[in-house]
Parts: sequence; C-alpha cells; structure tokens
Amino acid sequence: MADLPIKPGDPAPTSPMAGAVQAPSVVYALGLILLYFLLQLAAGGLVSFVVGLLERYRHPDLPHADVQRHVMTLLQQPDSNALLVIVALPLITLIMLAAVRRAWPSLWLLPRPPGFGLNAPIAANWYALALLVGLVMPLLGGVLTQWLAHGHEITQNVEELSRKASGSLRLPLAIVAVTVGPMIEEVMFRGVLLSALMRRLSTGLSVTICAVLFGAVHLGGLDFQWYALPNLILLAAALCWLRLKSASLWPAILAHGVYNLFALVALFAAA
Repeated sequence: MADLPIKPGDPAPTSPMAGAVQAPSVVYALGLILLYFLLQLAAGGLVSFVVGLLERYRHPDLPHADVQRHVMTLLQQPDSNALLVIVALPLITLIMLAAVRRAWPSLWLLPRPPGFGLNAPIAANWYALALLVGLVMPLLGGVLTQWLAHGHEITQNVEELSRKASGSLRLPLAIVAVTVGPMIEEVMFRGVLLSALMRRLSTGLSVTICAVLFGAVHLGGLDFQWYALPNLILLAAALCWLRLKSASLWPAILAHGVYNLFALVALFAAA
C-alpha cells in the first residue's frame, strides 16, 4: 500500500517494528545535541592547552603572559581554526555516530520514526528531489534573509573561515562542510531529535520544534543575527519533510550537503 501523505496534526507515523522499539526521550536527544557542541568546545580547549605546552617548551624564558598572548595569536589565525575544523569535526562525528548506533542499534535502519532512517528511501527519485531542495533553498532563504536584514551585512563563521583560510585548506574544509557536517547534524536533528519528539507529539508540532531548535543552535555561528533565523527554520522544515516523506534520512543529508556546497561556491566565486 502506498504511503499516505503526512499532514500537520497527524499522529507520529509508525512501522511494523515500531511496537518493538522505543525512540529516545526528548531530554536524551537534547543531551546528545548538547554533547555534540560541547565536544567542539572541548576540542578547541584541548588544542589551546597543547599549543600552550609547546610554546612553553619552545620559549621557557618568556613570562607566562607573553606565552599566552602568543598562543592566542596563533589560535586566532584563520588557518589554525580551519585545521581545527578539518581534524576535529570528523573525529567528533565518529564519536557521536558510534554513540547513537550503540545506544539504539534497532532504530538505526528503521525507516520511519521511532527509527532514524539510515536506510535507502522508498524511491530513488527522492534523491533528485533532494538535489532540487538543496539548490532552491539557498536562493529562497537568501532572498528572505536579505529582506529581513534591510541592508545589514550577513556573516557566518564558517563562511568567514573559508574566505580567510589559505588556498590549500579550502578544499578539505569544503569537503568537511559538505559531507561530515550535514551527516552528523541530520542524524542528531532529523534522526534522533525528530523521533524523540514524535514519540509524544504530533508530526506538525514535532517538525516545528525541531526546525526552531535547529535554527536557534546555529545563531551563534551567525553572530546572533536574528534575521538569518527564518531561513534556517525554513531549511530545517524542508529537511524534516524530506526525511518523513522519503522514509529515509539520506535525502535530507544530501539536500543539506548541496545547500552548504551552494553557499561555499557562491562565497568563493565572490572572493
């Protein structure tokens, strides 16, 4: 039987295996997302500590304050930040994916919530639609953001980092932004969190909460420019739609990656 369309207010869709497994709680899902961002902060702190030790070893006669200033100067360079992203984000992603896979192995390949959807979609044409979504959303979101910004410049930390990084680091940084970033964020938000929300709430309310939270956690990377928030919420809602309608997380991952790629290509073309 063909899948019926999901409408706001409908109960969470189920699968034949849904009665045998349970989605994580919302608190657990939010805790995982918090852990993901804390690991990124911890990676930065660890690098700062190691660089500080190396600088103390190289310059044992310098006062501590001078060593700290030297360390901060090194870490604030664009190439240092780019290298941190290139190395740390894939490692953090592996840690998080392993944790999710270990905690809920039966949900990993389950197509519909409470499953996380790491299975193939119900039809291959969902990949084509995902490409279209990934291409259209930057244009639509860009128009919306510019209209709300009223001429204010919009900056994003990753884009600024990509623009200022040396040419040899741009390609690996772009690869991480287009592949690793979308993968882990989709597993966290459209996989774990959405399934957790739909455990208790209707589809429409679950998608709304998931989309708003996705936008909110990215505001820090946008220097809290509120007028970029509607674009992020709209993107997240489209990714939720792809995940639920295709019964798979992969179209959402693909669309997210294409969205990031479109933004980077536009950035490098304008540089």
